[in-house]
Amino acid sequence: MKRILITGVAGFIGFHLVKRLMKDDFYLVGIDNINDYYDINLKNQRLKNLEIFSKNNNSNWKFFKSDLVDEKALRLIFYEYKPDVVINLAAQAGVRYSLENPREYIYSNIVGFMNILELCKENKVKNLIYASSSSVYGLNKKIPFLEKHPVNHPISIYASSKISNELMAHTYSHLFNIPCTGLRFFTVYGPWGRPDMAPMIFTKAIFSKSPIEIFNHGNMWRDFTYVDDVIESIIRLINNPAKRIIKNKLDIESSETSMAPNEIFNIGNNNPIKLLDFIEILEDEIGIKAIKKYREMQKGDVEKTFADSTLLSEKTGFSPKTSIRRGIKEFISWYKEYYRIN
Repeated sequence: MKRILITGVAGFIGFHLVKRLMKDDFYLVGIDNINDYYDINLKNQRLKNLEIFSKNNNSNWKFFKSDLVDEKALRLIFYEYKPDVVINLAAQAGVRYSLENPREYIYSNIVGFMNILELCKENKVKNLIYASSSSVYGLNKKIPFLEKHPVNHPISIYASSKISNELMAHTYSHLFNIPCTGLRFFTVYGPWGRPDMAPMIFTKAIFSKSPIEIFNHGNMWRDFTYVDDVIESIIRLINNPAKRIIKNKLDIESSETSMAPNEIFNIGNNNPIKLLDFIEILEDEIGIKAIKKYREMQKGDVEKTFADSTLLSEKTGFSPKTSIRRGIKEFISWYKEYYRIN
């Protein structure tokens, strides 16, 4: 039975991934430090939901409350369960939060990830999949974003930490032959979503009839990606670890070409939508008009994100495809149930 260790299991994507994997024949080990960056009650409810789902499906599931920075505790978990696959979704998230609390990103996203890499090396892990972010594209103006585009102009500490993860993974992949796959997520949304992200912030404001702050005067586009599509992408990569991909032996400067078993993929819907249109779809689904307050662009934000998912499709035969209207419908249905709104 394949053993999979997943970090960040009380988080949005981690929760959905574990729940999906519980339907299959895996031994699952989950880690989360359950920090208070956002509502701990939501995180605990996710974990409670996983426990119930695990019992109903007779799943092999073990959870540890632990921090990736705690190398000793992490080492014990690795040595006891000896994972074949590691999926690192734990990270200090949030672009705006990183402007005020930069050190949190160094501890969680860089020191913590270093511990993961070291233990993957020591335990000869066969497949490491880790979360990166569309934020790495920073000031890149070429649209849509391709994995081979330069990512050397980040505009937040969060983005810098994710670029660091990609570089660290490549180094360990090259030196120790660890198959490493980085996933650049594009604005993931859906049921059980993060309260600090736009879909939850906007929805809460609309229901409470409070103003929504819309930055850059509404001239923002986001490639919103439904969480089920993200999970399907990860599932298809579990049994399809990174390989050496050399399209041109003289060119090893992009993530498409490497002497190491190291790959990076955009995980996005390949269909950016204007933020004002996104709000309009929320209004239609909720049945309440939003109160809008327009603001200047915030530091660390970018005007547009747009994923080219060709590489993911070539690798897995799948690319995100859930329409924004269907995704919002599912999200609002969950929101009403969870927050008991009639």
